[in-house]
Amino acid sequence: MILQLQKISFFLCVAKLREKEKSIFSRIEKKRHKKYCFFMKQAEKKQKSLLSSGISLSLLTLLSRILGLVREQTKAIFLGTSAYADAFAFAFMIPNLCRRLFAENAVSVAFIPTFKKYLDSADTDEGKAQARDFVRAMFTVVSFLTSVVVIVGMIATPLIVRILYKSADKALLAETSYLTRIMFPYLVVISIAALFQGILNALKIFSPSGFTPILFNSIVILSTYILAPHTANPARAMSIGVLLGGIVQALFQLPFVLKQGWFCGVSGIKAAFKNEGVKKVVSLIVPTLIGMAAYQLNDLVSSALAGRAGTGVLSSIQYSLRLQELILGVFAVSIGTIILPDLAGLAKKESWDEFSKMLSTAIKIIALITIPISFYSFLTGRNIISLVYKSRRFDAQSVSLTLEAFRFHIVGLFFIAANRIIAPAFYAQGNTKSPTLAGIFGFASNILIALSLVNSMRGGGIALALSLASFVNTIFLFVFLRKSRDIDVGAVVRSTVLYAVKMCALSALASLPLIFFGSKIAAIFHSGNRLIDDGGYLAITALIFGAIGIASLFATKDPILKMIVKKVKR
Repeated sequence: MILQLQKISFFLCVAKLREKEKSIFSRIEKKRHKKYCFFMKQAEKKQKSLLSSGISLSLLTLLSRILGLVREQTKAIFLGTSAYADAFAFAFMIPNLCRRLFAENAVSVAFIPTFKKYLDSADTDEGKAQARDFVRAMFTVVSFLTSVVVIVGMIATPLIVRILYKSADKALLAETSYLTRIMFPYLVVISIAALFQGILNALKIFSPSGFTPILFNSIVILSTYILAPHTANPARAMSIGVLLGGIVQALFQLPFVLKQGWFCGVSGIKAAFKNEGVKKVVSLIVPTLIGMAAYQLNDLVSSALAGRAGTGVLSSIQYSLRLQELILGVFAVSIGTIILPDLAGLAKKESWDEFSKMLSTAIKIIALITIPISFYSFLTGRNIISLVYKSRRFDAQSVSLTLEAFRFHIVGLFFIAANRIIAPAFYAQGNTKSPTLAGIFGFASNILIALSLVNSMRGGGIALALSLASFVNTIFLFVFLRKSRDIDVGAVVRSTVLYAVKMCALSALASLPLIFFGSKIAAIFHSGNRLIDDGGYLAITALIFGAIGIASLFATKDPILKMIVKKVKR
């Protein structure tokens, strides 16, 4: 009896212990579940935050591109394709070239990665002090170097203008030098603005920097209208607007930088150059300068050739490029930005089949957008240019001059856009050398082709050179991509080429009504008002072209269109 009672009590104790264990385990599981839910919520919040930041930045970029077009319209109203328009274009190119080469390159390639490393160790007082010293040193170095470049550049401006901008008109050369000197200090303020942008972007604050180009374009537009009646010519008013716009870009971001506690004071010049972070930034910049210098040299040579090809050629090329950049900014850049994280994730997982499919799909989407736009724009280019630019100073001759460049620019739209999609495939694998090398080959071919065509085709030859060079760049990108044994480049190229041929055929079909009945449609709109004449013609022809194109895509059961329709339905 006693043994039985002992057994019963033993089993009761064991049961109680098991219940306690279950209770302990259940509590542990609950804690784990709570932690898991917390981290999942945090990840979800982060993902939503990144998504909202991406959407807001895309909208700001779109608005900036539109205002950039309005800025060109303002230039067309006041300057047209006159000698002053060319002088302004050339004068703005010199400080803008330095900005692209040093400021943007330094921030994206070198400053942000280095500053992020300092931020990782900024939890301690010592780490935060080192980070502050680095920011202070960078502010000092950037301010000092850009000031030196500006002083030397302003002194040497007449010599630079005479070498690069050949003209027999001494008064025009003097005016070009004057405009260049007005805008040269823009390099200092825009470099400081780029540094502020780097600080904010490293802290994952994007909207202020995304808003500054909108401010810049708005100030240039307003300055031109307000100051033009009070200056010797409208080009000077626009030049002052460029300088004011740069100053505002820097000042607008400063309060956001100060709010985050990163005061950008100055330090001693010697101490600044000896700072370990600054040395790291310099070591990161130098290797990329070769590729960037090739790109900027290409831009400089093309502009110099355009300046020598005749009055209005340089400005007409810029008007044409602005229209092209609007299309690229809305579509190609957005798609390239979206697929880069996904490609990087697939590369990390080594899911190369999915990687190839995503790359192929992205290029096909670009073909679906850009090839029909190229066909339509080629046929209606005169109406597009007249609607956007035609004004008191931008006359019929200016329209014809810009059309020469626009038709050859638009031919290369697909290749320029495709390059911005293929390049992220290299970046996703941590390969920055191959796209840089492909770019150098493309830029070299651009200069050679432009030199051979500029005398016979003027602005059209320079524009065609850019399109052909973009095609060369695309070929080299695919050649270098073949070195990656994991990616089925052959399949990507085959499917891309076949789809591009299909889009060309469907676009040609949609173009037939414009070719045969375009003049009859244009005759309907003959009021003398460009908004009615050109706007009405473009509205009707776009509807006809779009309806035939979409109907033919549905008739051929296009897989890319099906995918887009499914996404829209969701």
